[in-house]
Amino acid sequence: MSMRKSVVERQQALESRHPAWVARTLDQALDEVARTWPDREFIVTDHVSFSYREVDQWATRLAYGLQHAGIRPGDHVALIMANYPEFVALKFAISRVGATAVPINFLNRRDELAYVLEQSDARCLVTMDSFRNLDYLEMLDQLAPGWERAGGGARFPDLERVFVFPTSDRALRPGARPLAELDSGNAAQMATFADPRATADIIYTSGTTGGPKGVMLTHDMLLRTAYGSAFGRAFEDGRRILFAMPMYHVYGYVEGLLAALMVGGAVIPQLQFDAAKTLRAVGEHRANDILLIPTMTLSLLDELERQPYELGSLTAMLSSGGKSPPDIWDRIASLFGSIEVTTGYGMTEATASSTVTRPDDPSERLRNSNGRLRDVGVAGDPDNDGKLVVYRVVDSASGAELSRGSLGELRMKGMGVTRGYYNKPAETAAAHDDEGWFRTGDLGILDEEGYITLKGRTKESYRCGGELVLPLEVEQVLATHPAISEVHVVAVPDTRMGEVGIACVVAPSQPQVTEAELIEFCAPRLARFKMPRHVIFIRPEQVPVTATGRPRKFLLAELAQDLLAGK
Repeated sequence: MSMRKSVVERQQALESRHPAWVARTLDQALDEVARTWPDREFIVTDHVSFSYREVDQWATRLAYGLQHAGIRPGDHVALIMANYPEFVALKFAISRVGATAVPINFLNRRDELAYVLEQSDARCLVTMDSFRNLDYLEMLDQLAPGWERAGGGARFPDLERVFVFPTSDRALRPGARPLAELDSGNAAQMATFADPRATADIIYTSGTTGGPKGVMLTHDMLLRTAYGSAFGRAFEDGRRILFAMPMYHVYGYVEGLLAALMVGGAVIPQLQFDAAKTLRAVGEHRANDILLIPTMTLSLLDELERQPYELGSLTAMLSSGGKSPPDIWDRIASLFGSIEVTTGYGMTEATASSTVTRPDDPSERLRNSNGRLRDVGVAGDPDNDGKLVVYRVVDSASGAELSRGSLGELRMKGMGVTRGYYNKPAETAAAHDDEGWFRTGDLGILDEEGYITLKGRTKESYRCGGELVLPLEVEQVLATHPAISEVHVVAVPDTRMGEVGIACVVAPSQPQVTEAELIEFCAPRLARFKMPRHVIFIRPEQVPVTATGRPRKFLLAELAQDLLAGK
């Protein structure tokens, strides 16, 4: 086996293939790769694979079908679709017709779905009939009876057509239009539309502190960020990326699907995460890279401790998108061997990750940071220090910029930052300060070398008896207890102290430790005002999470109050 090229050599190879940035739409980017590597695998599943040529032709047929169905440039096409190949083909088809995709979280319940369909002004919906015990057609029956022929009716007047992708063994109901109907046209006669500055996606994010907002992302933002992902992590030619992250979120979509385009690589999307199946898929499909959030990483590590798997093809891992326990990096090194492990920080509003550790960084950077301002090569903005996103740290109260190494609120600016939320002018204005910097709501430190270390959320920090408490500090102490693998600290009102902390310990079965023991454990390790007032034990399924698995702490605080009230 030949020795792997260095990070710098791989980045130079990328730059030689992309000597200057060319703004394109998503479908134009696919066209370019399909011309260069038509027969390379692009989408790989357990049952079927599709080459770049096949996906390009498939997307073109679907685009013709969408045009024939009345979809025009600027229209919004909503998708309720898990990580099926059809999702990929549809995303490029929507781009080719000049429309905007509105990928919807397939875990949404009826009222959540109604909100997105209405707020997004969706003109067309393509939906699975069901997935993971959720019946989307039944939801539509309740929201817009007669949707098969009348679309959204009075409830969703903009929604003209619904197409169904059958994922169950049920027969398609009379009057309903199958997705296959869009895949039957003469693609050669299709008119094309191209504007890299147009909005390619409206991606709804609930975040950790509030309700859903549609983040607007352009074609150029998405492709620049995807190139930055490939460059920052030094992709080799033809990288094969395995992930179970849903592609309705930027993690799987940008860091996986679109980043693979940059090197003519393949994606191996999983419909849902299962540790054993994921590890088997690495060997079966020769995956080089795997995208994970920390809870997934921990599950893989536990599975590897139970039994070995063939992982010889795996050379890289990105474990990001949440809080990592202190020992996770040593466990990865022990069980996965000498693969390149990176972590980062980002959000939908920054198109995806905006910081990442370098593949050749020392392990201390994994333990003590959330990555540095991402190097993005030719995709960067020369007027912004060659970056897509830059950060500064400010005092949350005054907005004054703080020196490097100081703790404060992170604010960001750059070509990779969204221009705002769809049809939410007040929220868009509130998200930006007077100088145009986007308020991330995250507390962190930016050091002299451009590395960011997250310390929590501005809305999660609280004051106990007038003293500021960062939940992450308390969580990190509790996480060192041998009986704890996951813990979240939230604040609840207190008559005397203003607010006090509640430690929510996630225990899949009978807890192996008591509340009193944990309080005693914290006593010599934390100042009195940082000590959690109570410890409650909850099951994993009780933790409300975002699409990337991060806890929605405002909902967790409500749950904690309810559980305490019932004690």
